[in-house]
Amino acid sequence: MGDFNLLDEIYFTGRDKYKSIQSLLSKGLIMKIAAEIYTSNFEADPSDIIRRNLFQIIAEKFPGSLISHRSAFELAPFQDNIFVTSKYTDKYQLPGVTVNLLKGFGPITGDGYMFGAAFSQRERALLENMQISKGKPSKSLSREQIEEKLEMYLRTHGEEYLNQIRDKSRLIAHQLSMTNEFSKLDGVIGAMMGTKSIKKLKSDVGKARFNRIPFDINRIHLFEKLFFDLQSKMFKRVPDANDNLKSYKLFGFFESYFSNYIEGTKFQVEDAKQIVDSGLPMPSRVNDSHDVLGTYKIVSDKKALSVIPNNADDFIDLLKYRHKILLNARPEFSPGMFKERVNVAGNTVFVEPELVIGTLKKGFEYYNALQEPFARAAYMMFLIAETHPFNDGNGRIARIFMNSELTRDNQSKILIITSFRDDYILALKKLTNQHVSEVYIKMLEKAHNLSSRINGENFNQVYDFLKGINAFEEANSNTILIPEIKRDDNLKNLDIENKLEAELKNTSQLSVIKTKKKKGL
Repeated sequence: MGDFNLLDEIYFTGRDKYKSIQSLLSKGLIMKIAAEIYTSNFEADPSDIIRRNLFQIIAEKFPGSLISHRSAFELAPFQDNIFVTSKYTDKYQLPGVTVNLLKGFGPITGDGYMFGAAFSQRERALLENMQISKGKPSKSLSREQIEEKLEMYLRTHGEEYLNQIRDKSRLIAHQLSMTNEFSKLDGVIGAMMGTKSIKKLKSDVGKARFNRIPFDINRIHLFEKLFFDLQSKMFKRVPDANDNLKSYKLFGFFESYFSNYIEGTKFQVEDAKQIVDSGLPMPSRVNDSHDVLGTYKIVSDKKALSVIPNNADDFIDLLKYRHKILLNARPEFSPGMFKERVNVAGNTVFVEPELVIGTLKKGFEYYNALQEPFARAAYMMFLIAETHPFNDGNGRIARIFMNSELTRDNQSKILIITSFRDDYILALKKLTNQHVSEVYIKMLEKAHNLSSRINGENFNQVYDFLKGINAFEEANSNTILIPEIKRDDNLKNLDIENKLEAELKNTSQLSVIKTKKKKGL
């Protein structure tokens, strides 16, 4: 079969290959899928075959060309189009892909190669993407997209690295007669480093960098996704049955207890109660005791917790103020001060220190546009947790701000009980890693419904209720027991029969929900 290997997926014809191709065709071993392009794959869709072998096709069909403009960054078709600088301008239609040929210079020193096809090196591609595109789809990335790339280079590698990109771009611009394109690129880079006018910039991330309040663009995209998902929903109002000081403070005790427990500060309930009642730490666990006391001080004060930020600056100030109270006895964690080193949890790297203020302020804009108190609470909790602005206490402060929104509207606060920890953590991870918000929203709705049933002034009765639903069990028990509860003077608003059971079963993603009848609660 000459030079042909039947293990290859595609074959090209030409004068020297005509007889071999005809022989394979006559034997039914290959079929034609485009002009002078054949395949031995009879099962796959021709458009899929073309996409898998696109670089090889470009190298074979358009020698001396290179993949350029936006395609040099994306290295894949955009809206079924790929852009290639060649010796002439034309369009070449393939199954599922249009090859747009643009007249220009061929490969130069420094351009890359993949599967035989050349593609523009980064600096050349940046210049190409400074060109105005009149056709659709655009051959160039948007100015905002280019600025996001440049900001990423600046953020991850520093100003010297961006200067090196500019210097190399200048040399290539002279070589390829792209001085106009370089002038635009130079203006953008200079503005990002504060040496040229902000008028050169079009993107929010670029302007934020100019103003020295840069933000994490990937997190902002995630916050935007959550915002739209929350904005599109209506949420049931869940009134707070803890409508007097004594019951509100009792809920605050358990709120402090569970919020610290799931973060690793574990006490027996009786010990935690003694700490809160006396206001004194356990001599053997002074720092841990102060964690419980600091949390309780914030969450038990309804008037103070009802305060919500009016603007981004208020938000930053309130965040620092509450964190200072929360970790007042932990000077090693810099209470009230944003982190100076990046923090990591498992495979998640949180927002870099220099991007914290900008990310919080930009994220606040979405919060401020939400109207539903539950939506604001859910958004605020994730905004803080995902940014992780402090060295420690991020989860606790995030839940505090969540419940601040609900308290402001006289709704039940949300308690994340120990046996619900896995649902809570995994829902957060799913939103962080997969940008799926539905599980997170349903998880909080479920916790909100359950929390509204935790009320009363009698410590023992509330404690017994929590024990009755396995609230104190470690998450690996994987069971929350939801009792049918009769109305009691000290435990109000506890009708959780068929309706609640159905809600919990429908919304639970991770827990095994069982019902258990209990009397006299």
